[in-house]
Amino acid sequence: MPITRRDLLASGLAIGCSAAASPLMTPVVLAAAPGENRLVVIILRGALDGLDLLRPAGDPLLPALRPNLFAPDAPGHDLDGFFTLHPALEGLAPLWRAGQLAFVAAVSTPYRGRRSHFDGQDLLETGGDSPDGQLPPSRDGWLNRALRLIPGADLRTAFAVGQENLLLLDGPAPVSSWSPEAELPLSPQARLLLERLYARDPLFAEAAQRAFEIAEEASASATGGLKGAAALAAFAADRLNEETRIAAFSIGGWDTHRAQDRALPRALGELSAALLTLRERLGGNWDRTAVVAVTEFGRTVRENGSRGTDHGTGGTMLLAGGVLSGARVHGRWPGLGEGALLEDRDLMPTDDVRRPLGWLLAGLFGLPRADIEASVFPRLEMGADPRLLA
Repeated sequence: MPITRRDLLASGLAIGCSAAASPLMTPVVLAAAPGENRLVVIILRGALDGLDLLRPAGDPLLPALRPNLFAPDAPGHDLDGFFTLHPALEGLAPLWRAGQLAFVAAVSTPYRGRRSHFDGQDLLETGGDSPDGQLPPSRDGWLNRALRLIPGADLRTAFAVGQENLLLLDGPAPVSSWSPEAELPLSPQARLLLERLYARDPLFAEAAQRAFEIAEEASASATGGLKGAAALAAFAADRLNEETRIAAFSIGGWDTHRAQDRALPRALGELSAALLTLRERLGGNWDRTAVVAVTEFGRTVRENGSRGTDHGTGGTMLLAGGVLSGARVHGRWPGLGEGALLEDRDLMPTDDVRRPLGWLLAGLFGLPRADIEASVFPRLEMGADPRLLA
């Protein structure tokens, strides 16, 4: 039986938040649809710190709130005179200059509960609107509901890397699994979890280490030598160059409660590698592709005593692809001043993360706004078109 993220926590095997933030298996789900436009959805599990990804360097309060995580003279690619890009994403600067990278600042799901990874991820993937994380009875994913609305969609067999299906695509629209000769490498937190479990038994420890090595070798072989998120992106891109039009996978490693200056660059490197691999492998189809990376919630505005950040609310959405309307930071910036923060700790959300997702579906696949508001994201009011796409 596949091990779910909830199973790990319920069994008492999790280290901190690692089980929710970094699932043991990272699925890639693909589906066919008519037309030439393509959509890639990347779930960033573990609550990405959007204020470090997209740094509001122009806000004079940021250095005092993050004395160890940000300095006024910190390196980073300037985007628009106010926001800078984290140095670990410097490789994405050419996409920004080409008008193929954008962001939506201060977004979140409607979740305002206990800031649980499990609740936050489930609500993000089902597209629900419950502030306390309550899921709808159907528990199907918003992208699966969207697939069922695309006229003439050829919902052929889809492929998922790993054993755990994305809730994002759960539902009546058929999807199935694909795996290389061995599962992809574990995330750093999940690997640490298993290493600690086996530490007292030399036999199991040796076997586990060899299993890690075999999995990494097989994954690299199956994807032309690429590993980690780049391997997932390469597999997705190859399918998107054929009949597939929609792909989804997740990247873990974003739960940065401590030593964020060391942990976050590694995760950002994985995300950067995935985006650049998609651009390279898609070739001319990159001009017909939108990539959206979303996370369950943001992190606290103030750094904590461990040089990290804790679970927050408002976060950042990343967009990439050749169909974007240009390089820009969308959304309304709420500020970091007194009275501007949610509960005096979190970035105040100024937009619902589902709204940009809904407009992407409308622009890429022609879904009527009324259908998106009624079926894909029930009870959502999409508001004015943010013009994310050209």
